Amino acid sequence: MPEYTLRIRRYDPESGQPPYWDEHTVNLEGHRSVLEGILQAKNESDGSIGVRCSCRAAICGSCGVSINGQSGLACHTHLDKAAAHGRDGVIEVEPMNNMPVIKDLITDMEAVHWKKIQRVTPWLIHKEPVPEREYIVPHENMVDITQSMACIQCAACVSSCLSMEVDPLFIGPAALAKAYRFVGDPRDAAQEDRLRDLAEDPHGMYDCTHCFSCIEACPKGVAPMNQIMRLRRVAGDHKIVDRNNGHRHEAAFVTLIKGYGLLHEAELLPRSYGGDSWFGKFHPAAGQELLSSFPVVVKGLMRRKMNPKIALLGHKLDKPDLNQVKSIYDTVHGKDQRNELNLYISGYDEDDADGSGDQVPVGGELNAGNAPDAGSPGLDAEDSPTR
Repeated sequence: MPEYTLRIRRYDPESGQPPYWDEHTVNLEGHRSVLEGILQAKNESDGSIGVRCSCRAAICGSCGVSINGQSGLACHTHLDKAAAHGRDGVIEVEPMNNMPVIKDLITDMEAVHWKKIQRVTPWLIHKEPVPEREYIVPHENMVDITQSMACIQCAACVSSCLSMEVDPLFIGPAALAKAYRFVGDPRDAAQEDRLRDLAEDPHGMYDCTHCFSCIEACPKGVAPMNQIMRLRRVAGDHKIVDRNNGHRHEAAFVTLIKGYGLLHEAELLPRSYGGDSWFGKFHPAAGQELLSSFPVVVKGLMRRKMNPKIALLGHKLDKPDLNQVKSIYDTVHGKDQRNELNLYISGYDEDDADGSGDQVPVGGELNAGNAPDAGSPGLDAEDSPTR
């Protein structure tokens, strides 16, 4: 029977003692889970080890921990794979980040995760008049929100979120993914209010820094960052101009890449506040933001992280390369409608009886014709229009 060494971070706030590491050797097959290893150590070596778990099948989301520095589910991680990525074959298990520790591997999810979920009004606000029997929702709309509906509330994305490390008030990836589940639902009557609220909040959807950590951590392929980007796109479609300047800032990125092929830092702030016109570059808010950023600019120049010439004058791609960038824009904007991506839908078109049709890859385009009905789960209790 293989042996694996678990190095568990122990901490009891009530004891008044600092955190410490505690090593245990477990005897289990490599395909068994890290959770089973923790439970064996608890049952056979030290019954005081604190760990939260329930289903042991990657459904309930209770056993979220950090394994070798990566947030995830202990029941969803094999011992042999964890050992292969551990230092000297040792599997380091810690409580999740960005949350207060109750004891050992048990964190206070209520204080951070569930509080943020409640913040986004996680239920449908039904439209009037209420149908006598049921709401009829188009298939493509349900496919669109399937990915965010797959969340099991394990908070692995919250634990790995770098934005929350810097700004603990950030609403967070799990709550924003939950928000898109209702923003993308045509039965919801508060779409505009939800979008404006999340755009206006200084810790809302524009506080995400696109680090992709939540996508890597999610055990169910929800890809919370993708849902945040969807919220932003829908807010842009609604022409919501927010006090955080999020929409204009993103629009400035788009126009600069199209014009230069590269980001022009000196143009970014003026265009974010005043638009593309020459007069807009002298917008008072842009000047104020530039002044507040001056210490950062000086530090960047002193440490040679910025090139003054390129920062001020910009740098364009060569014409052939720039034309390729512009052709991408022309192709996208030339489409009659935008195809959203839904990473949770994959399989064959069920109308293709002989199975010879094109397979929809993970990350393929969302299209009502190629997304199988079997991939669209039914509504559960939390999705009830009357909730």
